[in-house]
Amino acid sequence: MKQRSVAVILPCRNEEAAVGTTVTAFRAALPDAVIYVFDNNSTDSTVNVARAAGAIVRTELTPGKGNVVRRMFADIDADVYVMADGDATYDASAAPTMIRELLECQLDMVVGVRSSVANAAYRPGHRLGNAILTGMLSRIFGRSFSDVLSGYRVFSRRFVKSFPALSEGFEVEAEISIHALELHMPVAEVVTPYKVRPEGSTSKLSTFRDGWRILLTILTLFRNEEPMLFFGIVGALFGLVSIAIALPLAVTYAQTGLVPRLPTAVLSTGLMILAFLSFFSGMILDTVVRGRREVRRLAYLALRVPE
Repeated sequence: MKQRSVAVILPCRNEEAAVGTTVTAFRAALPDAVIYVFDNNSTDSTVNVARAAGAIVRTELTPGKGNVVRRMFADIDADVYVMADGDATYDASAAPTMIRELLECQLDMVVGVRSSVANAAYRPGHRLGNAILTGMLSRIFGRSFSDVLSGYRVFSRRFVKSFPALSEGFEVEAEISIHALELHMPVAEVVTPYKVRPEGSTSKLSTFRDGWRILLTILTLFRNEEPMLFFGIVGALFGLVSIAIALPLAVTYAQTGLVPRLPTAVLSTGLMILAFLSFFSGMILDTVVRGRREVRRLAYLALRVPE
């Protein structure tokens, strides 16, 4: 049987306190894998520590995790990709199980669902934000993942080389999840422990700033991928407001035969025109999106299936 190449890809920024432990753990769990650390403008000794631990270090100067993921997916060629953070919070010993699940079931992605071993590992604000975003994806796309924002994932080559990676920051995890949902890829989830960062390692996440960016990403993708529903909702809101404004005018006209508030009548007419424009825009864009989705699906199918 052909030996499958495995690449462990670790995006890092200022993780000198944790990256050595992370590389060592993945080396023990996957002795035949090639481990890459992609440094994102670290100002500490992350690069030296990673090299000393045996990782191949690459650099991405543009700040933001999404930019690092885009570079990793473009530069690294392997049959199986294991992506995790370099902060020693993910359980490296779960990687062989996740890879086995990917290969035996011929999947394109396996998500490591975080199960925190301590309250400090997974903050309540992040739990709440993750739950809200998970529910939104479920409503928008019909299905979702238990942990949309998990940074611990195993990918097939077919997923990595068909993923456009347009995000720049931490919202890239949401974009990865939506890409899988949109193309109806075969995926699975594996529950893995989520540990506290080692002393000296600090999180780069901001609950509100990054949560807002992730929310905007989901809404943007909702508009781009489901334009009929998005613009239909917008059109329905314009239509309802127009009708609410027009009803008193209609009653007055029925009683007196006059329209005393002409500006209100003009506003109501304008809102109804916008409602129809939104509806027909959604119809046109829905046709465009369908064609684009077919092209993306064909690009995905052009790559070899996981064996």
